[in-house]
Amino acid sequence: MSTYQPVTTAIINELKQLLGEKNVITDADKLVVYSHDEVTDPHYHHAPEVVVFPASTEEVAEVLRLANRELISVVPRGAGTGLACGAVSLYGGIVLSLEKLNQIIKVDTENMYITVQAGVRTEEVQQTAKAAGLFYAGDPCSGDSCFIGGNAATNAGGNKAVKYGTTRHQIYEMEVVTPQGAITTLGGRLAKSSTGYNLDQLLIGSEGTLGIITQLTLKLIPLPQNSMDLLAVFTDIHTPIAMVSKIIKEVTTPTCIEFMDNTAIQSVENFLNEKLPHSDNGHYLIIQLEGNNIDELEDFAVAIDEICMANGALAVMMPDPQKIWRARKSAAEAFRHETLIHSNEDIVVPLDKLPLAMHTMADICEKHQAVTRFVSHAGDGNIHISILQGDIPEDRWQQKLADIHQDIFDFVYPLGGKLSGEHGIGYKKKDLMEKYTDPVQLEMMRAIKKALDPNNILNPGKIFDVK
Repeated sequence: MSTYQPVTTAIINELKQLLGEKNVITDADKLVVYSHDEVTDPHYHHAPEVVVFPASTEEVAEVLRLANRELISVVPRGAGTGLACGAVSLYGGIVLSLEKLNQIIKVDTENMYITVQAGVRTEEVQQTAKAAGLFYAGDPCSGDSCFIGGNAATNAGGNKAVKYGTTRHQIYEMEVVTPQGAITTLGGRLAKSSTGYNLDQLLIGSEGTLGIITQLTLKLIPLPQNSMDLLAVFTDIHTPIAMVSKIIKEVTTPTCIEFMDNTAIQSVENFLNEKLPHSDNGHYLIIQLEGNNIDELEDFAVAIDEICMANGALAVMMPDPQKIWRARKSAAEAFRHETLIHSNEDIVVPLDKLPLAMHTMADICEKHQAVTRFVSHAGDGNIHISILQGDIPEDRWQQKLADIHQDIFDFVYPLGGKLSGEHGIGYKKKDLMEKYTDPVQLEMMRAIKKALDPNNILNPGKIFDVK
C-alpha cells in the first residue's frame, strides 16, 4: 500500500498560485460535499484535504505534476452521481473536480461529431445534438446531472445500450492527462485502426485510475425520424423477463427494453406522488422502438403486442412517454428516499440467464430477510437490484449484506455474470472484485496500473489494491 504525504500549507499556496485562490477550497463544511457520491452509507464517506477546480487541461496537468512530485493522492471527480464510491478520496489528498471544464467546443453537422469538455452534462450533449438535427446515443438514467467525462470513465451504459452500445461505442477520441501530468489524445475519428495498443478503450471504464479525461470527441448519428414507446404490464413477475429474448428475436434491435417490478413501481409512484398504470399489481416492460419507417415500427408494435398478450400480459399500451420515462429514471432516487440504509447492485448476466438470475437473487434476499426493489436494463442483461434493510437489525446489516453478496455472486459468476454492467467497481465493490475476478486478470490489471502510474497517486484504492 502506498504512503502519501499530507497537503501542507505550502502545497495549498502552490495550488492557489497554479489555479487561483477561488479555485482551491479547504473549508471543512465545503469539503463534505466532496466526501461522497450517491452512496448514502456514511461508512463509505471520506473527506479530502483540499478540492481544486482547474479550468483547462493544462491546469489539470499542473496539479498532477505537483502531486507526483510530492506523493499526494489525486481523485478525479465529475458530477458525483456515481454509485460505487469511485470519486471518494480514501487517503485525504486532493479531489480534482472537472466541473469548470464545461464547454462545448465544436458541433460538426457535416461530419456528425461533437467535441466537448469532460464537465459538460450528458443531457446538454444530447440537447445540443438534437438542436443540430442529430442524435447522441448515450443515455444513462442520470443524464440530466452526470458529466460526459464520468460516463467515459465508468463506460456508462443506460437505457439505449441495447441498440447503440455503451459510452465506449460513442467515443471517437479523448484528450487525457496521464498520472505523471503529460497530455495526449487517444483514439481518432477513424472507422478502424490497428496501430499499436488500443489505449483509448483501455482508459474508457478505468474509473480515473489510469488518466484524467478532459475532452472528448463523440459520435453523432442522424436523428431518428420516428419513435414509439410501449408499456407491457404483467401480473406475474417472471413472465416479462422471459419475454425479453422473444421480443429481441422478433424486433430488429429495439432501442431499449426496461423492466420494473411492482415494488419499484409503487416506490416511484409514492416518490413522484403521481399515479402510474396498474401500479396495484403490475410489473412493467418498457419498450422503445426508433426508426425512419413508421409503418415498420407499427408492425413491430403489433408483433410485440401479440407476443406479450399471448404470454399473459394484463395490458399492452402506448403510455405518455414523458411520464413513463420519468418514472423509470427516478427509480434510484425513489429507493434512496425510502431509506438511506440500502445497497444498489449493478449485476450483469448473459441475456439467456436473466430470468433465472433475477428469480434466484430475489430468493436469496428473502432468505436473508432483506427487502428488494428490481429495475433492469433487461435488453442487455443488466440488473439493478436495490437491497433494503427490511427486518435486518441495524447492528447486523453489514454482515448480512456481506452474506447476501456472497450468495448472489457465488451464483452469478458460474452463470457467466459480472459484478458491474455500468456503474463500475470503485471502492464499494473492491473486495468483491478481488474475490471473484480471475487472479491472472487481476495481475494483468495491476501491472498496467503500476506501469502507467508508478507512484499510485491517481484514484488509489479503487477497483483493486496495488500490491
